Amino acid sequence: MALPKVLVTGGTGFLGSEIVRLLVQTKAYEVTAIDINPPALGTGTFSDVRYVRANILQKQELSKVFHEAKPSIVVHTVGVTPAGQARYSNKGREALFEINVTGTRNVIEVSKECGAKGLVYTSSITVLVDENDRDFVNADETWPTGRAKLLYGQSKTAAENLVLSSNSPEFPTCALRPAPIFGPNDPGAIPTLHGCIARGETPFILGDGSNLQDFVYVTNVADAHVLAVRNLLNSGTAAGQAFFVTNGEPVTLRDFCIAVWRQFDHTPPFQLRIPKSIAWWVGWAAEWATWAVRSETTLSRGAILDGTAVRYVSISKAKRILGYEPKVGLEEAVKITCEHYKQQIQSRAYDKEETLR
Repeated sequence: MALPKVLVTGGTGFLGSEIVRLLVQTKAYEVTAIDINPPALGTGTFSDVRYVRANILQKQELSKVFHEAKPSIVVHTVGVTPAGQARYSNKGREALFEINVTGTRNVIEVSKECGAKGLVYTSSITVLVDENDRDFVNADETWPTGRAKLLYGQSKTAAENLVLSSNSPEFPTCALRPAPIFGPNDPGAIPTLHGCIARGETPFILGDGSNLQDFVYVTNVADAHVLAVRNLLNSGTAAGQAFFVTNGEPVTLRDFCIAVWRQFDHTPPFQLRIPKSIAWWVGWAAEWATWAVRSETTLSRGAILDGTAVRYVSISKAKRILGYEPKVGLEEAVKITCEHYKQQIQSRAYDKEETLR
């Protein structure tokens, strides 16, 4: 009996490669991974996975790949996430929306054309929390979206709406909204926090330091995608719905930072609380100072709003409908991720040393 075929877009990326790994681990699916990049070092490849290079913005090219793969269901993870201060900028809207929205539209249309029976979309918690001047306390999926003030949240909202409006009995769709993701090969969170040590930024506490936020380990997010695939191919109770996916362990941002720094044997030498109102002006000054010297700062007005906000959500719906349970706890996830990053640092140092010899 032939196994259901799953096609994963962005299948060699940070999250996509982990989804591919878990799908392979189930031994219940044939997997095709498409991406514009080859598998990254450290993520590995699987002999029983078909890897194909394809660009979601090239619809004719995409159509050819999809028709050859003949997927039963598609997992669409491709997306651009602005890093650093680009997150708070109004620049680059066209390029961001082209990949996150137009690319998603292409994937939906091609999926239908090739006869796929459903699609799971990697959305983001930012469809809600990028309304970044307010707090979100134990929010759930009934809270309205469409109010994001940052471009990334706007683009993910538009793409999510395309996916969910495409839902039908013949083509069930659902969207997963992960909190900020971290894990081995993490391109953002852990490297950024580690960099705070060298920049001498660890003593500073923005606001009162009591604001709770959500994070999620990459394997837990991947597991939620596998559960969504199974659901759409079987009961279909997730069809037409969005689900928040987090570790289910809201933590103060300060405690999360301390936990990361501890893994690198660093303890802030002192602590200095900066009231939110003052921190905003510090961010404004930092933006001007870094503009003058053409560098980038960790602090900015946008980063202050992010760093002092309350942002945690309920995962009750994902538990109830998908059967989602975070398998890797936050403490263990931080240890695993930081240990992997330390190995990367050591490897880079060794390579540099060898180059200089």
